[in-house]
Amino acid sequence: MLMHMSHDMSLHQRRREPTPQELRNISWLSVLQPHERARAEAALLVGDALPGDYICRVGRPVTYWFGLVEGLLKICADNDQGQTVTFTGVPPGGWVGEGTAVKREPYRYNIQALRKSVVAGLPIDTFHWLLDHSLTFNRFVLEQLNERLGQFIAARENDRMGNPEVRVARSLAAFFNPVLYPGMAQVLRITQQELAYIVGLSRQRVNEALANLQDQGAIRIEYGGLRVLDLAALRNAQFMAAAHAEGAVAGD
Repeated sequence: MLMHMSHDMSLHQRRREPTPQELRNISWLSVLQPHERARAEAALLVGDALPGDYICRVGRPVTYWFGLVEGLLKICADNDQGQTVTFTGVPPGGWVGEGTAVKREPYRYNIQALRKSVVAGLPIDTFHWLLDHSLTFNRFVLEQLNERLGQFIAARENDRMGNPEVRVARSLAAFFNPVLYPGMAQVLRITQQELAYIVGLSRQRVNEALANLQDQGAIRIEYGGLRVLDLAALRNAQFMAAAHAEGAVAGD
């Protein structure tokens, strides 16, 4: 599936049919009528991505609508200064690129695997067949587009934040969007280095921000990831950070 990479076998060459369990992890299949679902399942492919594999690249034509079954992805692009800007991370259960797929335009971003991942792809022609024939699929895609717009606007604002704690908090909160990532529980399996790649900060600064968020009761750091204890606090991290700073000043 997908395209040629620097590994001995490309992700395209590693494509295969999904297992029954992998199909059960694709949430939008449940909104389809039986004949629509049968057509989608017959077309779906999965690829076993290695860390660093690009699922798609800027400027390449769209061939699939992509989803993540297992692992972790990031959506990024290079800015005018040649720096890589990460828009968001994608946890298991997330599907991305529906706007590009609808318009059949070249990609304006890269999607890259941060760890070993299982990536699903629905061929673009099947994607458009579902748009033409399934009202429930249309509603699903519209909800995705609406939530994605809000997510990218928030990511743009997040890039301008000078406070590392706020940036980390909002990036974590984005993983728990129930529309985009319906399979997420309270625990996010992610390393501090992976989170640093997504947030665009050093690992040390991410580690400090996580420690502060834990002290404030918003998260609990666990082996192999973290548990969200107060999602609302993460989403309102800017106010939390301001209150925390005022408290520190008052205590001086």
